[in-house]
Amino acid sequence: MSDVLANDLITPDAGVSPLLSQSDVSILKAAPIARLSFRAREAALANAGTAFGVPLPTQPLSSEIGAKRAALWMGPDEWTLLAPEEDLETLFETIETALGDQPHALVDISERSEAIIVSGEKAVWLLNTGIFVDFSIEEFPVGTVSRTIFHKSPVMIWRTGADTFVVEAWVSFMDYVSGLLVQSAQELTAA
Repeated sequence: MSDVLANDLITPDAGVSPLLSQSDVSILKAAPIARLSFRAREAALANAGTAFGVPLPTQPLSSEIGAKRAALWMGPDEWTLLAPEEDLETLFETIETALGDQPHALVDISERSEAIIVSGEKAVWLLNTGIFVDFSIEEFPVGTVSRTIFHKSPVMIWRTGADTFVVEAWVSFMDYVSGLLVQSAQELTAA
């Protein structure tokens, strides 16, 4: 049902049952990962990307993926850096050391957000029950990332496969977001 997810960085949490498991769509809670918010000007990008192990994308709505790493463009001077949970401390120190005195901000936001994986042939339909974005593969190709609103909650959407999306929300909003998605999926079984 789903594609290979972001080089195995975003994986289902093995200890949690699926939130939704239907033949045409599923929702799985993603395993915890390290999340860093990085802000800097153009002069610091090459050093930061080298230290992180993945070049930081400079095109709006884009992402770069490497071995167990992903850099997501969030704005003209803002990126979310994703890595395995166990790499957090080393990664933080490596980036800080590489940037030295270059102006930047690097903040651990690992505990702020959670992610779910929405996949299947009806994933776009399900996301569009609360997000008014054209998720067609032509307009929102694999690798595209965007902040948006799901009903009343801020979310980040990242397309990691033709029929697979990572939906990230703040921990305090995730029950609301995932609950509405599960509830909306009931329409598929009623049809």
